[in-house]
Amino acid sequence: MAKILNVTNLGKIYTNGSKKLTVLQDITFKVEEGETFSIVGPSGSGKTTLLGICAGLDRPDSGTVTLCGTELGGLNEDERAILRNRNIGFVFQDFQLLPTLTALENVAVPLELRGDKNALKIGMELLDKVGLQNRFHHYPSQLSGGEQQRVALARAFSNKPSILFADEPTGNLDAETGEKVEQLLFQLNAEAGTTLIIVTHDLELAAKTQNILRLKGGKIIANNETVVS
Repeated sequence: MAKILNVTNLGKIYTNGSKKLTVLQDITFKVEEGETFSIVGPSGSGKTTLLGICAGLDRPDSGTVTLCGTELGGLNEDERAILRNRNIGFVFQDFQLLPTLTALENVAVPLELRGDKNALKIGMELLDKVGLQNRFHHYPSQLSGGEQQRVALARAFSNKPSILFADEPTGNLDAETGEKVEQLLFQLNAEAGTTLIIVTHDLELAAKTQNILRLKGGKIIANNETVVS
């Protein structure tokens, strides 16, 4: 199978005055097209930093990231944004819905920005898939946390991404609601054939993916349960 994400010798250091903090050190792994993959580790292990670099939201200090066949280091910010808009979907812990837009508008906006004349129709179909057919015209403040995350899921799949990054997608939800969101995430992902990368501290959620990368102190300690010394 083709590699959709190839990370090689990645490093990231944050500098605060004279102090240097190594957040990621010598990170190397690959993700296949269509694979479900999770990145786990304790708080402060570098999970979210790694996700941001893999998605082209941040730059490493060393190493390379090749995403969808393109080496990110050679792209400027505009080129990175174009690649993200074409290829990547995001789901965040805090939903990140636009508060002044309805559920339907939140899902349709990415499509409208791309000039898709069927944006509203596609938005309705996706909201229907996540069980929100009666919430099209509700604003985020009128929705529960679980409903907001379902809107975010619909939005993430609206542009038919090649790869979807989910950062603690159930982190702000109770166990029952989180379970429903997980089921929808994997269901939509399977239907679309999208590559899914989940950052999570929830080992039960991680166990539902095909491969698990474990981080500790910015280093890989296990990749698909092969322990790294």
